[in-house]
Amino acid sequence: MPTSQGDTDLLLERARAGDEEAVNRLLLRNRRRLRTAVEVRLHPRLAARVDPSDVVQEALLEAHRQFPGYLRSQPLPVFAWLRRLAFQKLVDLERRHLAAKKRSVRREVSLAPNLSDDSVAMLARRLFSSDSGPARRLLRAEQRDRVRAALEQLGEKDRELLIMHYMERLEIKEIGSVLALGESAVKMRHMRALHRLRAFLDEP
Repeated sequence: MPTSQGDTDLLLERARAGDEEAVNRLLLRNRRRLRTAVEVRLHPRLAARVDPSDVVQEALLEAHRQFPGYLRSQPLPVFAWLRRLAFQKLVDLERRHLAAKKRSVRREVSLAPNLSDDSVAMLARRLFSSDSGPARRLLRAEQRDRVRAALEQLGEKDRELLIMHYMERLEIKEIGSVLALGESAVKMRHMRALHRLRAFLDEP
């Protein structure tokens, strides 16, 4: 679960005062959440040879090197910034292992088409857990392609919002910081994205 903002602000204050332990606590307390985010986005073809924990470790080492600069500008909340670094590590891995084209670091990387079957099934469970009829249909293996296709029909921000909320378990404020949207805009877009996804899934 996300930690309290008050606690984070206190650690940031201590870090600005040169407290190395505070820096380490800010980084390490987000390790589990980062691992979840990386697991969700790890390309299926990389899963057999890349350990998400190694990606997270590399991202945290990079974050430690960049932390003085982060404290000066603080462009994003701590977790959103760490998440961006971890995703850049994933992009670098894809480029090296899968000969993927270079993507810009300045924009949110959309990896939804690369979600594994397990990730798609997890998203279906979390989206439709209270809806027993569709849940039973969507959890069948032959329906995963429909979920994936429906995700790809959504706009990029809508797709990313659903993945961040239901799979990465980001809070509304954190999603807003990643997508550069206010909290009310995130809530409206969330409802709209759910409606559109259901409509795509209901199509013959």
